[in-house]
Amino acid sequence: MLMPRSDPTALGPALNLALCANLFDAMSEAPDAEVALTQIDVYRQLLAGPGIFSIQLNVTTRDDPPDEILLQRFYSSQQGQFPVQGRKRKTLTPWTETLFARGRVFIAEGMAALEQTFDDYEQMRPLGLNAVVNVPLMKERMCYATFNVFGTRGGWQPSEVVALRLLALAAARWVSPAPGLSYSLNPK
Repeated sequence: MLMPRSDPTALGPALNLALCANLFDAMSEAPDAEVALTQIDVYRQLLAGPGIFSIQLNVTTRDDPPDEILLQRFYSSQQGQFPVQGRKRKTLTPWTETLFARGRVFIAEGMAALEQTFDDYEQMRPLGLNAVVNVPLMKERMCYATFNVFGTRGGWQPSEVVALRLLALAAARWVSPAPGLSYSLNPK
């Protein structure tokens, strides 16, 4: 059921409190992470429209270079182009500082912002992706994963960002910190 934006139960143009309650109930019945995250992706599509959903697991250990984050894809809605288990290193940037040093949501809008933020944007460009919300999944004060929603839209409404954060909370129960996780990202 579509809810008008003025409705206090609406969390975006197509995601309302009743749908959120259905999702949270479904999470308790999901047999595994793949099923649960695929269900979350259905809700993500209702909220954000076309795009990509992924979860990057922080797999940084004491053996990794200081001030770098090693990420491994845990889930991808586009496994053909962005396969699970794919790894990449991230250095200190506004993106890593926001998510990993401060534990805050990162939002970017526009192709130039995505190109500046993501070194693999050339792989994303043909998909028309031009907006992102990255939500840190936290254990105490450590970001152990990122919940990532890339869209083909011009920008995000505040209610949509809140709804995406709720989806990230639903996903968090299916994502555990990597064994040996250890990092110290110190912004200068």
